[in-house]
Amino acid sequence: MVHHTMSTSSTSASSASNRINPMQKLLGSHIVGSLAMTLPLLLIGCSSPPAPVSAPTAAPQPTVTTPPKVTPASAPSSNTASFVNAKSRWVLASWSDLPGLANDNLNEAWTAWLQSCTRSATAHKKFCPEVQQLSNQPSSVQRDWLIKSFQPYRVESLTGNAAPSTGLLTAYYEPIFEATRNAKPGFNVPLYGVPSNLKSKSPWFSRDEILKNSAAQAALKGKELAYIADPVDAMVLHIQGSGRLWVTQADGSRRQIRLAFAGTNDHPYQSIGRWLLDQNLTKDATWPGIKNWLAQNPHRATELLSKNPRYVFFKEEALNGNDVQLGPKGAQGVPLTPGRSIAVDPGSIPYGMPVWLSSSGPQTQLNRLVMAQDTGSAIVGAVRADYFVGSGQAAGDLAGRLKQDMKMWILLPR
Repeated sequence: MVHHTMSTSSTSASSASNRINPMQKLLGSHIVGSLAMTLPLLLIGCSSPPAPVSAPTAAPQPTVTTPPKVTPASAPSSNTASFVNAKSRWVLASWSDLPGLANDNLNEAWTAWLQSCTRSATAHKKFCPEVQQLSNQPSSVQRDWLIKSFQPYRVESLTGNAAPSTGLLTAYYEPIFEATRNAKPGFNVPLYGVPSNLKSKSPWFSRDEILKNSAAQAALKGKELAYIADPVDAMVLHIQGSGRLWVTQADGSRRQIRLAFAGTNDHPYQSIGRWLLDQNLTKDATWPGIKNWLAQNPHRATELLSKNPRYVFFKEEALNGNDVQLGPKGAQGVPLTPGRSIAVDPGSIPYGMPVWLSSSGPQTQLNRLVMAQDTGSAIVGAVRADYFVGSGQAAGDLAGRLKQDMKMWILLPR
């Protein structure tokens, strides 16, 4: 999905772009880009073991004295010390290094893995038939298969940090708001579809200009998808990149729809939380802290929101069947699984890659298998993840405050 511009290739959030680094070529992954942003980022501104996977001709250069030869018929061997790709180093690890391995409910992760398997270009595509076969098996069976079939590699930064394997975990979610189809008292904040004169890679009107410029308003005439009550909630939707609306129809009935990311005005995202800190107006720039400041200074809401010139446009999607249980589509083009999908920097970790995530902090304790299925404009760096926590207020409360250290291990075929 692409939050914050959110993570989701022309879906839950983001404009599409294609990038493949050497390790992604090796693993047969294909990146269809998109944007992604999170609330905490307001401060910083989406059976038996299988045969070895056949790798394409290109391979990363292992950082060993005598590099092993990687041929089209071979994959990274479990005794290779490390691999370096565009933005990270993958260092050989042991399964015993992964905290909480014995306790994770892998069936939840399998839901996300099966979503990645629906894409023709995804990491470890040749394993998908076995992933499907194991989808209804106990976690113990799935865990045995993982250990026999894959080798964990610790993800490290290339920048020479004192703790290269320690990075930042934040979270994002799918907000849910009340809305109407037509403007009326109490519901007069529009959410727009893409204007016809919007051009890719060409800055359109800024957020402030959209509110005040007659040409911008004329271009958006007829593009209103729905109206909500609060401009601050509209900003939340723009930052998250997608959301759900309970829409009151003309006949008085209500139904839930999803607004998915469709594009932006191509202005850079600016953190309104950072602006409040820089102006010494608050010491709490989490989303709850920002809302508290606005409640005390309602006359300055427009001023604050205009500090972020980026504006997001949406498209409407129906919510049917399993769509209700899953999140919006991420940059990989598959629906996100609450608690099991993460947004990553695709220059460090390819889409569809199984990742072991470990984070311990005041907001949450996580030791679990997740899938790299999204990205975001603020999700940059080797050891960096944005954790999709689901939909609704409880998810928003966690996403608004989660900002803590973490470590990641990617899983490569033996």
